[in-house]
Parts: sequence; structure tokens; C-alpha cells
Amino acid sequence: MGTNESKQSSKLCNTDLEFLKSKTNYDTKTIKQKYRGFQYACPSGCLTAGKFCQMYEKHFPGGNSEKYCNLVFKTFDTDQNGFIDFKEFVLASYKQETGDNEAKLKLAFDMYDMDKNGIVDLQEMANCVEAIYDMVGNKSRRPQESSEERAKHIFRRMDKNGDGGLSRQEFLEGCLRDEELSKILVPK
Repeated sequence: MGTNESKQSSKLCNTDLEFLKSKTNYDTKTIKQKYRGFQYACPSGCLTAGKFCQMYEKHFPGGNSEKYCNLVFKTFDTDQNGFIDFKEFVLASYKQETGDNEAKLKLAFDMYDMDKNGIVDLQEMANCVEAIYDMVGNKSRRPQESSEERAKHIFRRMDKNGDGGLSRQEFLEGCLRDEELSKILVPK
């Protein structure tokens, strides 16, 4: 997303600042604060998958969040270059922090659609549900059904046209209509 020049610079360039202001409701002060924090955590300007997982694991102690972290990382790494730059970081965190429920669900759909074909199939859903189960960790908080059973249950409720895949629209409508599904598919 950013240029190599802006990644290696220790100063946020005005072009990136203006771009982020136009895509978020953040003011200059907020973006600069986020930039300082990002530079502190990632002096190279590149957040790697390993570092991302280390940071993410702090929010889910007792579980194995590696699979889920990798899914989230791939979603945030919009240019698929193997790291998250500052602009990708701010845009993704903005959607998570301040986005409405629909914006968060769109981000979740992008994560579930692993092959990026615009459809979430049953195997992709099962993989994501399994990653969530692993992340939760505590067996007492996990549902009794397996990730595959849960994925099939979700599909029965969401796949309105019965084609074996969930379009973005089916995913959004299903989650917006069913708060329980939304909580399962977009863990907080």
C-alpha cells in the first residue's frame, strides 16, 4: 500500500496523512499518535505475521490464536505483500474500532473468503470456525458441536439459495438478521 520510501522513513508523509484522513474520521493528531505507536512496535514500518500474532495473542490468553491471527493478518495485508504497512494497519483498525456492525461484518467476510473468489464455501467456514474455537481455548466456553457441525449449521441458516456458497450479501443478511450468528462469526 505504501511506498518503500515511506516505510523506511521515520516521519509520516503528508500524502499518507491526507489519504488516511480522507478514508477515516481520524484527525491529524490521532493519526500521528497511531503512527508513533506503530513505529515503536515496528521500527521497520512493516508488521510481520509473527509480530502480529504475538500482539494478538495477548488478547486471548489460554487459547491458540495462531490460525485466527493468520486469517486476520491476510485480511489486513490488502496488497498481499507479506506484511502490514502503516496505512493498511490504520484502515483495518479503523473498521474494527469505529465501523458499524455492517462494516465489521464485511471485514469478517473478507477474512472468511480465503481464496478471495467472493464466495465463502463450507470448508472455508469450517476452517474459520475451527480457528475461532482454537482461539477461545477454554473448553467450557466452547460449543459442544465440532467446527464442521457448526459450519454446516451456519450454512443451513445463511445459504438462502442453497448453492453451497455464501455470497457477501447472504453473509451480511444472515449475520445482521441473527445476532447469535454475528457473535459466533465476529468474535470480539
